[in-house]
Amino acid sequence: MPCSCGDNKMEKYLAPLNEIFEKYTKDEKYLIPILQDAQDEYGYLPEEVLKEIACKLDLSLSQVFGVVTFYSQFHLEPRGENIIRVCTGTACHVRGGAEVLDQLKQELNIDSGETTEDLEFTLETVACIGACGLAPVIMINDDTYGRMNSQKVPEVLANYQK
Repeated sequence: MPCSCGDNKMEKYLAPLNEIFEKYTKDEKYLIPILQDAQDEYGYLPEEVLKEIACKLDLSLSQVFGVVTFYSQFHLEPRGENIIRVCTGTACHVRGGAEVLDQLKQELNIDSGETTEDLEFTLETVACIGACGLAPVIMINDDTYGRMNSQKVPEVLANYQK
């Protein structure tokens, strides 16, 4: 018996997930790779997708949810096209990282851990980026910006805005 509720719209929505399941045997040991592939496909892990994964692997939703909430790599809410990570480590803090973070919050009108309504940006803080000599540092996707200050924030953001 299929796991999805039989709703044609839901079946279309879950079609990419069914393709993911074709790559794996029905075994709990594949839960994390299936979750990773599903998140790559959907951009995050919606509740409907988690329910379908639980059903297909004969797991409870709470088991799947427990794994998703344990690992920080998984996200239950939509994320922005551009992920901004602001270093809050000691070197960045001492050299003005908090002011850079405040300016980003003001420019984007979101708080740390939030995503803009247009799904363009997600703002996160991280303990260390590993570029202390360039403090304060932010990363946008895979791009690193060192020796940041609040005045540079609008110019850097402009490189990513549509």
